[in-house]
Amino acid sequence: MSKRIPTIGLTAASLIAIGMHAASAADMAMPATAAKGATPTAADMKLIKSAMRAAPKKVGATATIIAMGADGQMRTLRAGSNGYTCMPDNPATPGPDPMCMDKAALEWAEAWISHKPPASGKVGFMYMLSGGTDASNTDPYAAKPEAGNHWIKTGPHVMIVGADAGFYDQYPKSADPDTSVPYVMWAGTPYQHLMIPIK
Repeated sequence: MSKRIPTIGLTAASLIAIGMHAASAADMAMPATAAKGATPTAADMKLIKSAMRAAPKKVGATATIIAMGADGQMRTLRAGSNGYTCMPDNPATPGPDPMCMDKAALEWAEAWISHKPPASGKVGFMYMLSGGTDASNTDPYAAKPEAGNHWIKTGPHVMIVGADAGFYDQYPKSADPDTSVPYVMWAGTPYQHLMIPIK
């Protein structure tokens, strides 16, 4: 049974998060792979290019690229070699939200999607260099702006997830943060993470 994935603010980091339609944590961890040696379709090439925009060029060039298939299952569009996994923009969410994350950040996102506590002290890193955070700054599972859920918008950023609580205590935790400087999103929840704007 699959769960609805909320918008990432990531919304990890978009993880980073990645409204990505429906997929289970298991699907995220072990997506189906495209036929070996198959030439990507034009549609898949568009998704690959979108996903690569999430990270610096050298990271995106050798990252694994996954995307949601028409059947609602995650699938691998391109196998990678650098330990990063990138996902393309989700057209169903506001703003561009491709994301790219390392292994620890992907595990953190799987925990968040599954409503399970993430592994303690397993620090992960996510890129969202195309921007795309339109999310509640206080509710990890809010799907749309509502009174009291402190909906925010940010531009290009990176995220640090999975750090110990003391790490996040060094940064602002306002429900309505200044998004032009680093701040903690979802403060006080198991999924708090540091948002770092880059522009």
